[in-house]
Amino acid sequence: MKEYAKRADGIIADLALKGKRESMLLHSCCGPCSTACIDYLSKVFDLTVFFYNPNIAPAEEYELRAAEQMRYVRDFTTGVKCEICGYEPSVFYDGVKGLENCPEGGARCEKCFELRLDECARVAKERGFDWFCTTLTVSPHKNAKLINEIGERKEREYGVKFFPSDFKKKDGYLRSVRLSEKAGLYRQNYCGCAFSRR
Repeated sequence: MKEYAKRADGIIADLALKGKRESMLLHSCCGPCSTACIDYLSKVFDLTVFFYNPNIAPAEEYELRAAEQMRYVRDFTTGVKCEICGYEPSVFYDGVKGLENCPEGGARCEKCFELRLDECARVAKERGFDWFCTTLTVSPHKNAKLINEIGERKEREYGVKFFPSDFKKKDGYLRSVRLSEKAGLYRQNYCGCAFSRR
């Protein structure tokens, strides 16, 4: 999986060398996970953080995570935009129907990653972004290879460049923890859906 981190560094270095800033729609699962990713990407990308997570339950948890995401972007970043999508849990439940009893990290999670990356890629294409990406790979509990494979499929489907990543590498996860603590962000103790909470 080091290859994803290496490829990411190569893209960043290439854009920095050219002195060229490109636009990116960055799917974010939560404020804490976004911290180190924003720090890394904003050096060369004009970022819009895209909080699209129909998997999160209950509604109060969604609102809390969305508010913390917005607060982090507003108070701790410069030049980064943030878009909070409406709460649509039915999209998630319809998407994972039949997979409710799958183990955490299995087929249900794969479908959830795909739902969120599909929407990010679709919106990126619709709005003319150069790139799309996700913060999901910062978590040590997430399969970076799987997430990147889904992103690459969506790149082919929508024709928008997918930024490869394994943000947890090179102490990326540890950095996200430290930046979250510094910002006083609420840090949840489950991924998001009712099944992971259970």
